Amino acid sequence: MKKHNKMPKWVLPALICVLCGYLVVNVIRCQVTIGSKRQELDSIQTQVEEQKAENEELDRALSDGEDAIIERIAREQGYARPNERIFYDISGK
Repeated sequence: MKKHNKMPKWVLPALICVLCGYLVVNVIRCQVTIGSKRQELDSIQTQVEEQKAENEELDRALSDGEDAIIERIAREQGYARPNERIFYDISGK
């Protein structure tokens, strides 16, 4: 005589529900990860643009020559030429 171990009818639908739940949770977790990585990418792209602008400014300063570099650094530190009038824009524009 054959003895069949028959599964209850609720086991297969329960397994399918568990599998679907797992897949939904996995998709949500992946979407959250994608969102955070996109924000990280935007931040890094902003940093790259800032660095490119700084590099262009430094290239321009190098092409102007050593005197221009020394003058720029001196102006950043508040120095001026004799009898030179310095105007500061305080309008906030």
